Amino acid sequence: MYRFFSKEFLTRQIVSTSALAVALTLSACGGDGGGGGDQHAVSLKTLSSPNQYVSGGTALVQVVTDAPGSTPVTVLVNGADESSAFRQGADGTLLGVVTNLVVGNNTITAKAGNSSASQTLTNYPLAGPIISGPHITPFICQTEAFKLPDGSTLGQAIDADCSAQTKVTYMYMPKNDSTFKPLPAGNSLPEDVASTTTLSGQTVPFVIRVETGTINRGIYQTAVLHDPTTETLPTPLNPPKAWNKRAIAIEGFGCAGGWYIQGNAIGNLNSGDFKFNNLDPTRLGEGYATFSNTLQHASNSCNALLSAEAAMMTKEHLVKTFGAPEFTVSAGCSGGSYGSMQPTDIIPGLFDGVLIMCTFPDPLGIALSGSDGHLLTHYFSSTNPSAFTEDQQVAVSGYKNYKAFLDAANQAGRTDPVSGRVDMPGYNSGVWNAAVPASLRYDPGSNPVGARPTVYDWARNVYGVDANGFAKRPFDNVGVQYGLAQLNSGVITVDQFLDLNEKIGGYDNDSNYVASRTSGDPGAIERMYKSGMQLVGNGGLASIPVFDITGIYNDDSSYHYQWFHFATRDRLVGANGDSKNHVMWRGNPVPAVTTWDTFIKWVSEYKADGGSGTQRDKVIRHKPSNAIDGCWSDQSTFIAEAQTLSNQPDTQCNTLFPSWTFPRRQAGGPVAADIAKCQLKAVNASDYKVALTAEQLARLKAIFPSGVCDWTKPGVNQTKLVPFPSFGPSPVNLVFDITKP
Repeated sequence: MYRFFSKEFLTRQIVSTSALAVALTLSACGGDGGGGGDQHAVSLKTLSSPNQYVSGGTALVQVVTDAPGSTPVTVLVNGADESSAFRQGADGTLLGVVTNLVVGNNTITAKAGNSSASQTLTNYPLAGPIISGPHITPFICQTEAFKLPDGSTLGQAIDADCSAQTKVTYMYMPKNDSTFKPLPAGNSLPEDVASTTTLSGQTVPFVIRVETGTINRGIYQTAVLHDPTTETLPTPLNPPKAWNKRAIAIEGFGCAGGWYIQGNAIGNLNSGDFKFNNLDPTRLGEGYATFSNTLQHASNSCNALLSAEAAMMTKEHLVKTFGAPEFTVSAGCSGGSYGSMQPTDIIPGLFDGVLIMCTFPDPLGIALSGSDGHLLTHYFSSTNPSAFTEDQQVAVSGYKNYKAFLDAANQAGRTDPVSGRVDMPGYNSGVWNAAVPASLRYDPGSNPVGARPTVYDWARNVYGVDANGFAKRPFDNVGVQYGLAQLNSGVITVDQFLDLNEKIGGYDNDSNYVASRTSGDPGAIERMYKSGMQLVGNGGLASIPVFDITGIYNDDSSYHYQWFHFATRDRLVGANGDSKNHVMWRGNPVPAVTTWDTFIKWVSEYKADGGSGTQRDKVIRHKPSNAIDGCWSDQSTFIAEAQTLSNQPDTQCNTLFPSWTFPRRQAGGPVAADIAKCQLKAVNASDYKVALTAEQLARLKAIFPSGVCDWTKPGVNQTKLVPFPSFGPSPVNLVFDITKP
């Protein structure tokens, strides 16, 4: 039976949760100890979510006894009888959606004869939060702007949490057309309705049920094949007959501007031949159910913890509406790549496989590297514009050319709260969605208490705030020796190296340039790792297939560079010892059908394995024979070889698809780009491949009085992700509570 979370995780929970341990003891011992002739093993299992993270006042619960059907089972919720909500399935288990859960702890008890079992469910409001910390304000409702498939809108918000009435829309695919149309009211289908054949071989009218409502202050949407003229309303006891028991989470894209709004659109995947959205006719026609939430769309909310929470709650709703899927996958490009990876790492079991492209490990990978690059462009253009040739500047940056360097550096704009700053060409600071009124926006002069439009401030529950209410920042460049590789290779001189590092400077909290290096907040850095705001890889991502394809191949511009793919892989290796659950295909483009079929085969086969071993063991065991590293020279020619980060023609794939790096890699940092603040070591002349005079060495020590980065050691406060990290209100795995001193 499918579980919302992995069997491995639930086993750990059973061992560590005292209430459930007691329940199992009662089951084994006969509960209240009545007459020994009427004792039955009985157990409870919550299928829609873990017991600690129920939302919306309902939960899908399974009851298992050793004598199904022979002894009546009573189910009590906080003492009230809800037995009538349960039905016996073909496997003999009882299934039902319990209701009337109060906010807080609830007791569910199943009784069979003289035996009983109890569990505690902790319920949270449908508007959240559960683990993401207090609702961040301001927050702009956009239900009236959110268009439903039939062209109408969701309607006016009914409370301060941007809640709206749930609406169900039926659409159908006409014959000889590829665009869904609204299904007319009535008891019969239109004559021009097309049919579709699902993966299980069912041929049904191509009619889909689209449900839209609000969860966790975001707008959610689910879609699945369902014919209202012949089928009753779907429930977990009576799921849509054409549903193939598989679900796809639809992620978004972007980041800049993704703060303080509900969002007026669900995200999508649109990269080459990969085009997924909530109303994707190909996948819906095959029988998949789709789901998403506007807060899973990084252009609405560039906050991985909040995205994970929204995805968890939206999937929970899907399970309570249709039943538990056999598996759930997520696919995304760009912001959708980290929209797939980060939530499943944060919430193990949320997704059973991720297909990623145009890959970034997280939005911080873009922002932090951009912050390094932005300091370099400032030095090269303003501080000492005649000191380096353009070729030398590009070499120090690590990128392929100056345009690639500039595009990457300009991504520092997502950390800059001051709108309209004049800087390098293409630099865009303080980005706002037009829905946010100007009166609410931060301005250091006219509105110093306004909302700050940065990737840090939108996640201030994680980073914490300073005395001014500004989010604390993890960016740190103390000890970073910019251009170290170019010094050692002779591309730049010692004097150039010294001048650059002496004058590179840093930022203040308003992203103004300052002469001193920037020291990141140690607590913010530690929580960045623990929360999963920076992808670590030791959570749910360690035990599912991760299929990584190029998506966008362009190291010349646009900042979707290949090194991010390799950074992602290196983080998995660092977290888990290897990357056996990760496959990388490069190409321009990679064939979509082959990729999807290989990916789904991998997921379906490991999920069907009921044998021994951990989930990770099963994932590796069921890796398809063609799920190996390589590149596609064209749509039909695959070159199988290990993928490496190189711009040299040292392999066939690197000859076809060379890749470059980034400033901190040229400063000696790891490809993983996962060290926010380095540990320091004393300056030592023997560490350099060029000779330093006594005067130059003294100057270098003066530039780095506390020492230079020791990249052989973990970063300061670098730690593992805490799976299911909480920043309130859930007390489980509480990492930080911004409401407390």
